[in-house]
Amino acid sequence: MKILFIRLRLIGDLIFTTPAIRAVKQTLPNAHVSYLIEVESAAILARNPYIDDLIVVERPRGIRRLQYDFKLARRVRAARFDAVVDFHGGPRSSWLTWRSAAAIRIGYALPHRYWAYTHRIPVADRPPSRHSVVNQWDLLAALDDRLNRKPDPTRDSVEMAEDPAAAMAVSRRLAAAAVGPTDPLVVIHVSAGNPFRRWALDCFIETIKTLALSDAQRRFVITAGPSDRRAVDKILFTVRAQLGQRAPTMIPGDGFNLPELRSLIGRAALFVGGDSGPLHLAATTSVPIVGIYGPTLSARSTPWRSPVYPTEAVDVGELSCRPCDQRHCEPGDFRCLTTLPPSTVIAAAERALKSRNLKPND
Repeated sequence: MKILFIRLRLIGDLIFTTPAIRAVKQTLPNAHVSYLIEVESAAILARNPYIDDLIVVERPRGIRRLQYDFKLARRVRAARFDAVVDFHGGPRSSWLTWRSAAAIRIGYALPHRYWAYTHRIPVADRPPSRHSVVNQWDLLAALDDRLNRKPDPTRDSVEMAEDPAAAMAVSRRLAAAAVGPTDPLVVIHVSAGNPFRRWALDCFIETIKTLALSDAQRRFVITAGPSDRRAVDKILFTVRAQLGQRAPTMIPGDGFNLPELRSLIGRAALFVGGDSGPLHLAATTSVPIVGIYGPTLSARSTPWRSPVYPTEAVDVGELSCRPCDQRHCEPGDFRCLTTLPPSTVIAAAERALKSRNLKPND
């Protein structure tokens, strides 16, 4: 049986499909599994042992997009897949699923997408707190009845294999910054995919200062998306100016590619960040995690991994406007994040670090 999975765009949602990939390959070991993915996030699956063929595609614009996608559709159809699973449900992925002409085409029962699929999975009655991994797992039962079970984060955790070359590059960069292999390293990711998920820079500054002053051995890497480099620079400058000689060793985390970022986080004593791609990269490691949630619910997108690894979810609690669609802030003040104090995140960070250091019999 030849199976094609499709998931475009978002890093976190792609990572959330990795438990399903593993389950399908383990249930159908003789199946030939292919995955169609965009180039920006291809590294996540590049070393996945359960994928036989990775189809990496570009995302051109304008007339080039039409030409490119028609050529891509011919390539997909020529592969003669028996089944296509569309984890995405967007216009491009649903059209490619339809054009595959596979006998089994599985997708979500979304408006204006019914025509693309032979098997449509209902989404209307899902509670907003249902985890994304469970939502994506829903598509598997149409492939085989044995996959009609609830995923378990202990058995069905997310994964991204470490790249040895990336690990070596990270070690060299840390060594050049005088960060040793036993130094407690804290990785703090300060940006997110949209402004609705960005905690204030002043809050990150206060968090770093407090964590640094409570343990002078701690080292920090401040990471952000390419468009947020100024935010990293501001944090580094402000912490150094306010702490002076007591300022910790801090490294700007620009220039890390996805495999290197995964290795960096795996090397750390703690990861702190909002609900974005790097948070879910962290979930593929055993690093203690503090996730900061604003408009999204932690129950829906908490790191999906074994509970033996320390994971803290921090939010302001119930609000009438939360969760939201992240297109318009109804109160206008982004209160789901602006009212979240640094003290809450700092306490969660210290708990996570303490949990990491506990011995089994403590």
